[in-house]
Amino acid sequence: MSRQQREALDDLLRHAPLDVGGDVGEARAVFHDMMTGVPLPPDVTATAGELGGVPVVTVETPASDPAHVLLYLHGGAYAIGSAADAVGLAGDVARRGGARAVCVDYRLAPEHPFPAAVDDALAVYRALLDDGVPSSAIAFVGESAGGGLAVATLVAAKDAGLPQPSSAAVFSPWADLSVSGDSAIGKAAVDPALTPEGLRTRARDYLRDTDPRTPHASPVFADLTGLAPLLIQVGSHEILLDDAVRLAARAAADDVHVELQVWPQVPHVFQAFAVMLDEADAALRAAADFTRAHWAASQATDAFGEEPLAGKESVVRQ
Repeated sequence: MSRQQREALDDLLRHAPLDVGGDVGEARAVFHDMMTGVPLPPDVTATAGELGGVPVVTVETPASDPAHVLLYLHGGAYAIGSAADAVGLAGDVARRGGARAVCVDYRLAPEHPFPAAVDDALAVYRALLDDGVPSSAIAFVGESAGGGLAVATLVAAKDAGLPQPSSAAVFSPWADLSVSGDSAIGKAAVDPALTPEGLRTRARDYLRDTDPRTPHASPVFADLTGLAPLLIQVGSHEILLDDAVRLAARAAADDVHVELQVWPQVPHVFQAFAVMLDEADAALRAAADFTRAHWAASQATDAFGEEPLAGKESVVRQ
């Protein structure tokens, strides 16, 4: 892996115009321009639609198997971003995973506070099930706030009595809206993209008077027993490092199959930069391998009643 690549990405992010904790309207416009500035590959299609009363964008490539679905939850600190903004990264995930990605355009704060995002994600999952897609053919994927939302939606699905999907892969999850992890301070100097002050501003927009330790808002404080297998990827140069580590520990304590991958000296949601960073491409391939393995395990369980992969935690440092 190239030190020059990592340094170039760090410099790019430090000079980016986005202020996550700034004016919401301005941040949304800047984020949109950043996320859509690179043209999509010509073989990626993005189709707007609706599931469960929630807008979605379905992203497909020639490798997409219509029998498998990636329920994709975008980042943006619950106040920024959209399903359309996420098409680039969702397309990379869909291509490597060989499935279609359904990007959820969940409602944003401050206009729509907690639990709007969870309600929308759960509504889309329920609609996929009602449309006849088996839970064993669905995997969740989320990045940043969308990563925390993916796990929160797993908890909400469990609480609603719905079956779990086959797995979930989350990139740099924001899983603690109290922003209480040690890395919020300890990694601030090396994080080129996020600040604890910015995250706290957006958390107030989303939560209003809700306790940030509420499980459907901050899954590091949830009972994760019975959740689908989890893959958690995080960079060591980000203030959300402890969110990922504590989420993995919580899952392991609750007997969830969880794999934690900490990638050295890379920033928040580094997977979005596969065109310029070798680690990003490798991480996306690892996520695709994880997802496909658990689709296969879930299908074996459906067919033969075998036990799925379960009960281990592994830490991979690359």
